[in-house]
Amino acid sequence: MSTEDEDLWRVLREVGDMPYGAGQIAAMEQLLRRVDAGDDRELAFVTRMQATTAYVYGGEPAKSFVTFSWCLAEFDRDPQPYHQRYAHQLLWHVKYMVTGLLRFPEVPLDRTYAVLDDMERRYREGGHSLQAVHKHRFLVADHLGDADAAAHWYRLWQTTPRDELSDCAGCDPTTQVQYLADTGRHAEAVALAEPVLAGRLSCTEQPQAILTALLVPYLRTDRGDEARDAHREAYRRLRGNLSDLWDIGNHVEFCTLTGNDARALEIVERHLDWLDRAPSPAAAMHFAAAAAAALRRAGELTVYRRAAGDRPAGEITASALAAELTGTATALAARFDARNGTSHQSEWVARRLAVEPTGTHLPLSASLRRRPVRTATAGPAAGAGCAPAPGAGADRAPARGAGVAATAPVPADAGADELLDFAEERLRRHDREAFRAALAAWDDRFGGGDLPAGTAAHRLELRAAELGDEDAPTTVEAHRAAIAAYRELGDEVRAQVVAGRLGVLLAMADESADEGLELVRASADVLDRRGDDRQRAAGLDRVALAFMHRGRWVEALDALDRVPAEAGGDPWLAARIALHRAHVLEQLDREADARAAAHRARDLGRELGLGDVVAAACLAYARTADDPAEAVAACDEALGVAPAEALLPVRVARARALMTAGRAADAVDDFAEAVTLCVERGAEGDAFLRWELANAYWVAGRLGEAAEVAEEAVLGLDRLGAQAEADRCRHLLAGVYEGLGEIDPALALLEQLAENLDGPDNLPHRAQVLEEAGGILYDADRDALAAGRFAAAATAYRQADLPLDELRARRRQAYAEFWAGDEAAALRTVELLDTVAAGLAGRPDEPPPVTYELALAAEVGARVLTVEGREAEAYDRLVGVPTRLRSIEAFGEAAQVEAFIGELLLRLDRPAEAERLLREVLGGLPAGSRPVQSTAWLLARALDLLDRPAEAAALRDEYDLDHEH
Repeated sequence: MSTEDEDLWRVLREVGDMPYGAGQIAAMEQLLRRVDAGDDRELAFVTRMQATTAYVYGGEPAKSFVTFSWCLAEFDRDPQPYHQRYAHQLLWHVKYMVTGLLRFPEVPLDRTYAVLDDMERRYREGGHSLQAVHKHRFLVADHLGDADAAAHWYRLWQTTPRDELSDCAGCDPTTQVQYLADTGRHAEAVALAEPVLAGRLSCTEQPQAILTALLVPYLRTDRGDEARDAHREAYRRLRGNLSDLWDIGNHVEFCTLTGNDARALEIVERHLDWLDRAPSPAAAMHFAAAAAAALRRAGELTVYRRAAGDRPAGEITASALAAELTGTATALAARFDARNGTSHQSEWVARRLAVEPTGTHLPLSASLRRRPVRTATAGPAAGAGCAPAPGAGADRAPARGAGVAATAPVPADAGADELLDFAEERLRRHDREAFRAALAAWDDRFGGGDLPAGTAAHRLELRAAELGDEDAPTTVEAHRAAIAAYRELGDEVRAQVVAGRLGVLLAMADESADEGLELVRASADVLDRRGDDRQRAAGLDRVALAFMHRGRWVEALDALDRVPAEAGGDPWLAARIALHRAHVLEQLDREADARAAAHRARDLGRELGLGDVVAAACLAYARTADDPAEAVAACDEALGVAPAEALLPVRVARARALMTAGRAADAVDDFAEAVTLCVERGAEGDAFLRWELANAYWVAGRLGEAAEVAEEAVLGLDRLGAQAEADRCRHLLAGVYEGLGEIDPALALLEQLAENLDGPDNLPHRAQVLEEAGGILYDADRDALAAGRFAAAATAYRQADLPLDELRARRRQAYAEFWAGDEAAALRTVELLDTVAAGLAGRPDEPPPVTYELALAAEVGARVLTVEGREAEAYDRLVGVPTRLRSIEAFGEAAQVEAFIGELLLRLDRPAEAERLLREVLGGLPAGSRPVQSTAWLLARALDLLDRPAEAAALRDEYDLDHEH
């Protein structure tokens, strides 16, 4: 075999280790081109055999028809000894062809029957059972809607003995469960599946396929918990595989059936672009039908669609997309029916399009605590700040929370001015309910008559306060009208009070900020000269509030420092000022002072029965508390008094406090409630909260739910254009996947991250991601691929001028190449390793991490040299290494190196030295540790070489070693 052919065989093994998908297919096709340029017939055959599997499971089954046909023709035309090694796999691939051909309406049905007949002939000639043949005849009949034929072939399939060509112990029952469910025999389906799920399923398609088939049977037999668990487990395994688009459609339909409209919409949105590269028309038809039914229920909500072909990325209403996908599904069904000569597929699609919830809501989402009911008014985006706003507006009282003083009744016999005074007093006391009621009563009693100018001006002032900042242009105009009215009366003090409120309002917007700041400062100056202490306090509070809106915290604090004592005798104003002060001090990182201000605001709020102030003060205290337990307690109090609109920031603050306190399991509930509140308010920022919820699930050890929620978060963050946050969430998700043992999805995410971080400013993070990918591959014994990732990481570390990190990555690269059997590559890497090590060695006051990496670099170099037969050089590299490792308390690594030195001494025919060293090492190892037996084996070998067989035998008996050596 030529060197070139050896290299191609090695590449084929590496490509086979890649996860199914577009990346593996691209690598396989590149390899095929190289193979076809040579003349190795066996390699060409085996590569196409492997390509057939890659196409089927990678989401491009149409291409498998070509590679399978080539292999079958080659097998029949000129049989070779190597063909027999793949005869079983070739017969297995025939099954792929039957199911695959059915899914393409352009393939004549006669061709499928011809493949089936050929399959039967080959199975008979090979002495195989026809069980798999009967199953595939059943599949064809079922696809055509021929119920009698399907029942006939189903019976033959079930009564014919299985053999090594039968589908696996998970896949055969999956198809049975699907048939029983389609014929309404749900209890039988569940009973059939139970022993299968209790066993060990290791097929590529299991257990996700059988769990998906069980969704409706579980639902119809009142097994809600099993249905929920099956959905979560199966969808998590399916969501990364394009070839599973059909089954993903089943999960969309299940969400619709169970009333989980928001989750159905999220899944549709996540996989929508897959329709543009669907594995087959049948899969596209099924997913489109299920998605259209889900989208129809979403009405005019917007759906984000990624770019594809000539279509740019953008948003589309759910109803418009539902109509589009309905057309896709019905058109594809018509093509199948035209091919089949039946109406079965159109009828089937029509039933899918008409799916509606079946009854009681079954919560499925790990991120929503209940079925969200969207409100008309969108709340604040979570990512834009779930904490309360810096102030409640220009002297505007926030809503009152639970457990507060009762609202005052509107006086029935008050005159026009008295009723306005009453309304203003209630506003000052944060009793917004009575304030609005009083104004409504005033409008009803006095709104239609002629009024004195002062009364009319007062009503204009309160009109501006009544509007708040919900309708900014109208509110600004109302303020200006009130100012003009007071100035016409010659009441400059009242005019300046309103002007200060207008200034705060204008300061909130960038385009009017300068005018706003000028207004509030001018107002405060006038009130300082002509107003009473309360008016001066309120004026300065408005100055502070305007600066707070602009993020000018020092100037805001200066204004608050000049407020008269006790806010001029107004405790309600004092409570608000204390709250503002707490917020400003927090922003200035004066946490102790912020806590004191929050404490005062809370005490005043309690005394006055102001639930909103108490809640906000507790939140401010929680954010600055040193003790996480105190922060949680403050949030608990806030929950008890917060008005409904303030529950979101309270839940977020409590969840974060619980995370800081190490109570991730408890934080999950608060984060999930916060996500639900965000969704109800239509705030897109729920993606940021889902990211935090996913992290809480991860820390709590609930990895399945962490994966589910992190996937939702990535989708939402991508939609918001929050690239950095989306990538950080991807990094979290990759770690979750690794924890679940799902290394291929983890690797795919890390690869995407590495691409996203491809820039000079991101080199350290890119290198870290590449090194993590290498570590996952190395742990999975995919050493050749791991070496490539480590090499890329080392290059990025070098470009980022991080030599210690480069040294570590090169060391890991050398080990990966060593275990991959590529000694030449490992030796080249050791040379690079030595260059990097030379730049780090010999520095005064060498830090422990440098000592550690230099020592391990010496070890890997020695191991590579040993394989090259250069034991003496390897030994020289390790002199002094154990001592250096012990100097930084790396005792386990030191013992490992010493045991290796003992092995080298044996190779160098120095058994006496080896015995002394190995006895010392063995005596220092913890009993039962992994290195004990290998060290004892080396010591026994040294005793043999020293002609002391009795001692060697005793040692082997003591450590239960094989006496053959």
